[in-house]
Amino acid sequence: MITYPLLEKGNIIGVTAPSSGVPQEMHHLLKEAIVKMEKKEYSVECGKTVWTQQKAKSSVAWERAAELNGMLQDEKISLIMPPWGGQLLVEILDLIDFQQIKSKWILGYSDISVLLLAVTLKTGMATAHGTNLIDIRGEFSDATTEKWESVLSTKEGLSVTQYSSPRYQKQWNHHQPSPCVFHLTEHTYWKTVGDHHVRLKGRMLGGCIDVIRHLIGTPYGDVAAFRQDHLMDEPIIWYFENCEMTTTDLRRTLVQMKFAGWFEQCAGILFGRSAANSPVGDYSVEDLYQELEEELRIPIVYDIDCGHQPPQITFINGAYGEVDVQDGKGSVTQTFR
Repeated sequence: MITYPLLEKGNIIGVTAPSSGVPQEMHHLLKEAIVKMEKKEYSVECGKTVWTQQKAKSSVAWERAAELNGMLQDEKISLIMPPWGGQLLVEILDLIDFQQIKSKWILGYSDISVLLLAVTLKTGMATAHGTNLIDIRGEFSDATTEKWESVLSTKEGLSVTQYSSPRYQKQWNHHQPSPCVFHLTEHTYWKTVGDHHVRLKGRMLGGCIDVIRHLIGTPYGDVAAFRQDHLMDEPIIWYFENCEMTTTDLRRTLVQMKFAGWFEQCAGILFGRSAANSPVGDYSVEDLYQELEEELRIPIVYDIDCGHQPPQITFINGAYGEVDVQDGKGSVTQTFR
């Protein structure tokens, strides 16, 4: 069984930086995001780590872990929302007390997905892969991004549906601030290998593939045990987003995941849009997707709303998902059962 936290108005949001903190010259962005959350009728408690950044992380591993453990064990906190991702969250996994975690949402993406996937696999508690705190500081959010709140407010036993965005942001442009943070200029088009109608059903799992691959072969990436303890033989729908890898690095990672058994009882794989996926020679990411579908004999969907080219669907690790993709558009219905 999966445990589903619940977010309600008036709840306390804990902000900590288990990966990267916010350097002083960007503190104003974090303060704007905090004000935005307070206007939404949430209380915000910030840890010390969010205000510092040195040597590719907010602070040393034990300090990050201690602050995170405190928030994970605090029953008053209903949502932990790091300011953003980073590089070295993996350093603190062995310092997290997974047995003492209280029911609460953890929301984020990029390097934060290491924490999200590890918590769900180790405990059976659902976690949320979606927007980070810094990116909801705007005067308003686009319809896809703002869905995070209603998703996390969905009660156990109920369902919530999200749809593909009309447009997405191709690249970051911090020098020209937008009222909704993102510059949504490009037409969104979800694709399938073979350009056919795809319907998938299964339990959602995934994250930033650059970093969650490092869970393979560790106590924090035991997909087989999670499947046995929590899924009752239900298939998995994997969702991935590629931040920095070339096509060959991505291919090596997917092969390793296959060898590790991550794709056993897999209903299909979703890949987010990416500014990476750089071809190596004439080997393109489309070639990779074609090979993967033929090799695993499951549907492959790509260029979905997930990752570093926002906006993002809020994917719930552990939720029962139904994905429908046709003619460039898609829907994701997640049931908290």
